[in-house]
Amino acid sequence: MQKNVQVIYDSLYDYYGPQSWWPADTLFEMMIGSILVQNTNWRNVDKALLQLKPFLKPELIYEMPIDELAQLIRSSGFYNIKAKRIKAFMEWFQTHDYKIEQIKNIESKQLRNELLRINGVGKETADVMLLYAFDKPIFIVDAYARRIFYRLGFDMPTSYDGFRNEVEKEMPRNLIVYNEYHALLVEHAKVHCKSTPICEGCPLKSICDQRLS
Repeated sequence: MQKNVQVIYDSLYDYYGPQSWWPADTLFEMMIGSILVQNTNWRNVDKALLQLKPFLKPELIYEMPIDELAQLIRSSGFYNIKAKRIKAFMEWFQTHDYKIEQIKNIESKQLRNELLRINGVGKETADVMLLYAFDKPIFIVDAYARRIFYRLGFDMPTSYDGFRNEVEKEMPRNLIVYNEYHALLVEHAKVHCKSTPICEGCPLKSICDQRLS
């Protein structure tokens, strides 16, 4: 079988089915979650979001004292830093009157640049927001994507945007596809392509170079 980014997507989709991401009740919760998940796992984020649940409205988070916010998100780790990052994000969000539909009308490159100017919002976090909150088709380069593509035998660029562009030039600009692709890579990294991989039954085994070094 030919090995390319479309084949990877098709194989994972056939195996795991639609993932219907991002896991959140609202788009605002999704964006807050994308900051909380930095340098931690989703289990810890879930605990933090449970504590935040009664306050998950933009106006309440914007007005909340930073020390109180930090304590509520303690389980996510680096909670003082993340509280500052959430507050910086809220300053930006407030300039757009908390109107997600309005923000969606901003051109992708301009919106990405705005997000990247927010303290604590790097390329991965910005792209997660672009894809899952603002409906911009973009490929998210995370540690799971790097691991899977490397093991399959791809020599992807080391730079974030270099990797992203290599994938995007081979994929249709389809929001649903990019939405599912990221979620499928995450799922595959948890089920088969772990730090110590479980290759038996892997849907990508036939096209994998099994590079582990």
